[in-house]
Amino acid sequence: MGAVTAQDVKKLRDETSAGMLDCKKALAEADGDFEKAKEVLRKKGVAAVAKRSDREAGEGYISSYVHHGGKVGVLVEVRCETDFVARTDEFQKIGKTVAMQVAVSNPSYLSKEEVPEDILEKERKFVSEEASGSGKPENIVEKIVTGRIEKFYKEICLLEQEFLISSESEAKTVNDFVNESAAKLGEKIEVTGFRRMELG
Repeated sequence: MGAVTAQDVKKLRDETSAGMLDCKKALAEADGDFEKAKEVLRKKGVAAVAKRSDREAGEGYISSYVHHGGKVGVLVEVRCETDFVARTDEFQKIGKTVAMQVAVSNPSYLSKEEVPEDILEKERKFVSEEASGSGKPENIVEKIVTGRIEKFYKEICLLEQEFLISSESEAKTVNDFVNESAAKLGEKIEVTGFRRMELG
């Protein structure tokens, strides 16, 4: 493709909210292909989020969502680094979106680290006994148990769940959504807690 124009850079910036220079570099790297340039920006943004992991997210916002005619209510605490970002519509939309996820998917825990060891052990024992009873070799049983525990995490842990509130065809987790949002806003963002209430 030809040289990258100012209009191309502006269009990519409007679509991704990335900086002008980053958009120009991404388009050059992708030889003018918009979809490839978006992927370049996404990967760089997520890498930048990883570098910010040791920074403190001391500000934030508590988002709420009421679902199903007032029968289900959710509160979600989302943290960021600055009050400036916490007050933006984009940041508050992240909390609302995660709250909608909680309302629909009803997770039991926030992350893998929160799952009590006795709950995990009970699940491991159940799966192991089930797999062993079918006469499978020990090494296959171990693989089955590992796979089922990962699936178990995806069912009960909010950050590991498949992200449902998305129009994209690409499968991603809630944690992926949070990291991509952090990349766009340029700050560390964390979901630190949630509470789901259901009438009756």
